[in-house]
Amino acid sequence: MIARRATKPYQPETVSGNNRKRQMISRLKQFGLMAVLTAGLLVPATVKAAEFNEAQRAEIGTLVREYLLKNPEVLRDAFRELERRTEEAKAKSAKLAIASNAKELYRAKGDLIAGNPDGKITLVEFFDYNCGFCKRSFSDILKLAETDKDLKIVIKEFPILGPGSLEAARISIASQKQAKYWEFHLALMTARGRMNGDKAMKIAKKIGLDIKKLKQDMEAPIVREILARNMKLAEALNIQGTPAFLVDDQLFPGAVGFSRLAGAITRIRKNGGCKLC
Repeated sequence: MIARRATKPYQPETVSGNNRKRQMISRLKQFGLMAVLTAGLLVPATVKAAEFNEAQRAEIGTLVREYLLKNPEVLRDAFRELERRTEEAKAKSAKLAIASNAKELYRAKGDLIAGNPDGKITLVEFFDYNCGFCKRSFSDILKLAETDKDLKIVIKEFPILGPGSLEAARISIASQKQAKYWEFHLALMTARGRMNGDKAMKIAKKIGLDIKKLKQDMEAPIVREILARNMKLAEALNIQGTPAFLVDDQLFPGAVGFSRLAGAITRIRKNGGCKLC
């Protein structure tokens, strides 16, 4: 405690504007860019860039430039930290979105199912028939279905790569009515070249689907409903490309590979199983 005269009400000590500016420049000289990065701790909040004159701003700019040239790794570290924080924020946002949409993600009417329909762990995939990375990941899906007999796989048609993708998706969904979805899906995913409606119909005929019925079924309201629902879910989860995978409350954008997906499934089992799926 410091004794103060009682003749005047206590007034907090203040630092003049010029003193604040001199203090900041002095600290910049002493600490370099670290003073800029931690300005909130080193400099009173009332100091604003506009309060400095042109010469002072130029001096600060020179100090920052010199520091960066001498310590370029600071930028690298800063970008890495920014990237880490961005990914952390995305993951947190995705978890909230998955929890809010769990029913439509994992148990929606008309979902296209592979693997064990009664599996205790569910893997969801958003894909497009014209996505090269989806086709590359298809072998991972097959391997997961083969090696994990308690895995349910929900396939979300997400045709974002043009009209051909949309036509193929509509035909594929309609093939459910003839109980040949998986066979048809397998044929489309392993076909070479760009996929479109005509090519999908030729493949459908080749595997024995009734083309007349298929054309009727692809116009059914449920087909449009499924596609609209998938688009809405992708928007809610900020899925902007294919493939994208979900396991419980985790989102994996891109072709992440068998090991990463299998590892996530194993961890979920060890932690007591799915909370959402």
